[in-house]
Amino acid sequence: MSRDDLVVVIPALNEALRIRDVVEGALAECPRVLVIDDGSDDGTAERIADLPVTVIRHERRMGKGASLRDGFTHALRMGARAIVSMDGDGQHLPADIPRLLAAANRNPGHIVIGARLRRRSQQPIYRRLANEFADWGIAWGTGYQLADSQSGQRLYPAAVAALSDVPGEDFVFEAQILISAAQQLGTRVVSVPIESRYKCVHSDEQFRPSHFKPLRDFSRITSHVVLGVLRRGGIAEMYRRIRANPALIDDPSGEFAPAPMGVVQTRSP
Repeated sequence: MSRDDLVVVIPALNEALRIRDVVEGALAECPRVLVIDDGSDDGTAERIADLPVTVIRHERRMGKGASLRDGFTHALRMGARAIVSMDGDGQHLPADIPRLLAAANRNPGHIVIGARLRRRSQQPIYRRLANEFADWGIAWGTGYQLADSQSGQRLYPAAVAALSDVPGEDFVFEAQILISAAQQLGTRVVSVPIESRYKCVHSDEQFRPSHFKPLRDFSRITSHVVLGVLRRGGIAEMYRRIRANPALIDDPSGEFAPAPMGVVQTRSP
């Protein structure tokens, strides 16, 4: 695939602070960018009105899951072979899009996640621990280990984006699509190391407060995954599958080999 085969989908809720920088950066990497304005009331859409992007407007807030569903549907109509999702708050670097694309070409058919493994000291400790717990929990749905399941910077093959019966709203959708892809298509995740980008004392970058609320949203994600596991049964067999399938990290630089926490590296031939 090339950059012309991609559509970048950016869900946006009150992102006037950073949305223009994000969209301009995405356009530098990919000619087709789609913004889902999820009922913003801060002028988000107006900030990018003069840019060559497609904007879909929700009149009221519908949540990130609905924004991604709408974005996927529209991107597939545009002929996307793969869809890159990224948040509109500036915590994802558009410059990482070529790295996700390269990893997708080295690992055909995989979902590619931009895993926040670099400069992890910038990540608040409570978020890091919560993310690791979420990785463990989602593995019980996918049957394999994965790195940074909570990152919103991802590349989805068209077949995954076309799944029409993925349950869950808001941030639960991003967890469930990994599970549905594994169960229905046998699709795995490969992670590409990217930087953790948070406001910190050593940076003057400004980020709006996260829409993700760890206690509320991790509770929703965890309960959703646990109920699914209990309904399917076979807990012992699933545990064996998870143990036998460590996370895949695509890192040609070798920086994350050996990777932490049992993560293994894959390289291109």
